[in-house]
Amino acid sequence: MNQDQSFVSTAVPNNISAPKNSSVKPDQLLESSLTSTDSHPPAHVSGPPYPNGYQFPPKHTWAEATSIALRGSIKFVLTPLGFLITLYGLNVVAWGGMLFLLLINSSPAMCHPSCNAINSSRRIWIEIDSQILNALFCVTGFGLIPWRFRDFYYLLKWRIGKQPNALRRLAGIHSGWFRLPGSEKLQLVPSTDDEANPAVPIPLMKAPPPPLTGVRAPRSALWKLDFVIWMFVLNTFLQVVLSGFMWGLNRIDRPSWSTGTFVAMACIVAAAGGLVIFLDGKKVKNIEGVPVSGEDLARLKRGQIDLEEGGVPRSAHRTVVEKDESIAGSAPP
Repeated sequence: MNQDQSFVSTAVPNNISAPKNSSVKPDQLLESSLTSTDSHPPAHVSGPPYPNGYQFPPKHTWAEATSIALRGSIKFVLTPLGFLITLYGLNVVAWGGMLFLLLINSSPAMCHPSCNAINSSRRIWIEIDSQILNALFCVTGFGLIPWRFRDFYYLLKWRIGKQPNALRRLAGIHSGWFRLPGSEKLQLVPSTDDEANPAVPIPLMKAPPPPLTGVRAPRSALWKLDFVIWMFVLNTFLQVVLSGFMWGLNRIDRPSWSTGTFVAMACIVAAAGGLVIFLDGKKVKNIEGVPVSGEDLARLKRGQIDLEEGGVPRSAHRTVVEKDESIAGSAPP
């Protein structure tokens, strides 16, 4: 056990005693401080560590969380890829916001001779905004085609071609949130013998890293992988249709419903696929653990030292005392 883990291995001392004037026994006190709905400690809850010494980062206050997010955002923006993604996002927000303001007639000065006149400044700028937004959406809708259709190809090989190795390749590509059936029973450290194991992604270098908690996440629902891949492919298809309307027809001949309809549909399907990835990725992290910064390790260490009443953490002691007082207050005289 390394130095960072040494302090968490003594999270539950042997000499636990109950608070004074309490009917709670020491073993009940320990049980109440360890009880959870799972076989391992819940994520982001201050409590005893896992058997391997891992402990989730402590909860942060709103100010601490904001500071951490800002520092992470600055680091991300200073990278070449982060700068381009940030610039792209700001453009989408700015041009999208301008289009929204034009659609609600927030600038009466542009309504000459009327707001709906085809040659009014409002209608001209709506067209300019729409073309720019369409071009921005093409960056992701068309730029990600190689990766999206690669996943679609493997999906068809698995579903139609009945090739299980195609599913294993998809599991390697989406290892951040997807887990194969049977993967929860794998040994923590993969070996070369796992290459023939259907529960292990291929190539082995794309397999998920050993869980920090020592507990593997359960298998993912297979339909979610289908859903994500189909949503992203459908997003590209809808972008093709939208571009056909935007580039094939001028603003006079183009149906007024076409732009709004296909923009909304493309955004909805992309958001639906992204939401599944986010929720399942969060579920995996809550089980397998997340890296703990040095600052959080120091806080955890201070939390293990800061004990009272014979080794009971203050949060657990307060919970037990409140529960005991409520029981005593409800008891008949």
